[in-house]
Amino acid sequence: MNNSIAALVFGATLAFSFPAQAHTDEFFESVEAPHGGQLRMTGPFHMELVAKDGDLTVYVTDHADNAISVDGGLAKANIENGSTRTQVNLHPVGNNILSGSGAFSLTPSTVVVIFMKLPNQDGYAARFMPLKPKSEQGKNASSHTDDAGPHHHHHHSPKH
Repeated sequence: MNNSIAALVFGATLAFSFPAQAHTDEFFESVEAPHGGQLRMTGPFHMELVAKDGDLTVYVTDHADNAISVDGGLAKANIENGSTRTQVNLHPVGNNILSGSGAFSLTPSTVVVIFMKLPNQDGYAARFMPLKPKSEQGKNASSHTDDAGPHHHHHHSPKH
């Protein structure tokens, strides 16, 4: 009987920890982003950053890849190139799109940190390295796949 209980506890632990693995940076590096950018999870959101010299676009979705309205939201990006730091304000430009531009360039070592505060939500941040080669980003990637494909679906209660 002790073996059955141990197996049940182990199985439950594995079942609850497996969905969390799907949200790691390594997992996001192993899947193609819908707009060709870099994906990250922050709180109840997924962010996809599409970055080009001087321009940033962020797409915001929930964990089921449904668009999240950014109307009324505030966001900024801190771009770090070695000792040079640039801040860019991001503004809603579509249902789930934040965009901004500034005087900055991108290199493979550039770090972009996005800070976002949506109405009636906590503030969240995500760290990106948009030009880091995929082979370096995903070299420790999880090999998680399931019958539903690379997407992972679970629901979070809304905050009130």
